[in-house]
Amino acid sequence: MNEVVRSAFSLGELFDTVDWICERRDARYLSILRSKKTKSTMPKKASKKKQVTPERLMQFGFAYAPPLIIGAAVSNKVFDTLETGGKTVEQVSKTTGASQRGLRAIMNALVGLELLKKDRHEKYSLVPESEAFLVSNKPGTLSGFFAMACTHLVPDWLHLTDAVKTGIPPVAVNREATGPEFFSVLVENIIPMSYPAAMALGQSLGLAKTRKPVRVLDVAAGSGIWGITLAQQSPLVRVTAQDWPAMIPTTKRITQKFGVADRFSYVGGDVLEADFGSDYDVVILGHILHTEGEDRSRKLLKKVFAALKPGGTIAIGEWLVNDARTEPLPSLIFAVNMLVHSERGDAFSFNEIKSWLEEAGFKKARKLQAPGPSPLVLATKPG
Repeated sequence: MNEVVRSAFSLGELFDTVDWICERRDARYLSILRSKKTKSTMPKKASKKKQVTPERLMQFGFAYAPPLIIGAAVSNKVFDTLETGGKTVEQVSKTTGASQRGLRAIMNALVGLELLKKDRHEKYSLVPESEAFLVSNKPGTLSGFFAMACTHLVPDWLHLTDAVKTGIPPVAVNREATGPEFFSVLVENIIPMSYPAAMALGQSLGLAKTRKPVRVLDVAAGSGIWGITLAQQSPLVRVTAQDWPAMIPTTKRITQKFGVADRFSYVGGDVLEADFGSDYDVVILGHILHTEGEDRSRKLLKKVFAALKPGGTIAIGEWLVNDARTEPLPSLIFAVNMLVHSERGDAFSFNEIKSWLEEAGFKKARKLQAPGPSPLVLATKPG
């Protein structure tokens, strides 16, 4: 087992940090996207009707800017340069080769975003959030995600108007012909988003205390991080990673990086056509259903049911919405992302997924609280 990797991803520290970042992110995000409501001290009957202003809509107009600013800072090595200590714009420019004008603009904006701080000597430095997640050599870095967003996500979103009109995405990443090029870049950059949830899953399954072999199937494995994380928790875990043949080299490389490659085997093919095998203790669908859409998801859950042994567990990671599809906001926005990037994808509610699981034969559908956009969805094959 790769102790360096395990120590780098200290479970307690990572969970605490992720929870703290999520709380700050949600508070900041919602402050932009929702009007502030103040309690009136006047009697209810005497309260005047609240005046409507364009302030919130004007804030929406620049909501595209933060990820692009972060991406530009990552690409110009701003966070990496500041890792060794506070520096002026002139010093950062000398190190990175970027213009002083451009650096001053984005670094001041990053101060406003609370991702940098600036002292009275005009020296800029990292804050805990940027130090943990935006320095490129840190194990939990999201720097690659923001750089990738500029090149792989934003350009597709610029075609949203046409996607709304036609219902057809500009790029269908759910197709084997186009998906590997997109996902081979995406999957490694979102490892920090899935790792804490996968750790919580392994803990709930009691893997660290198991005394018998545990067979895991990681469906559409991508980076393989869900299976990797379970394998880190017990030497008795063996993982079968399934994905398109063009994705398997990426999965193999990352399992080697994490030091668990000797406990992985691989199955290539489409999720509805590949031979999963059978008799698994755990099957993981880590953020897969939203790309597949309802019809293929229901078929996939039936196939997973057949692959599990009696008493086995299915674990599903998703961006869950409520039944009325009115919240939470990040999941509703993610549903639009699926419109832009897939032919049938969407964000689903717990009750929708629960009904599909029961249709497939599963029992005890339940939520497992875990770091990430939504709780995990677990269910059991009777036996």
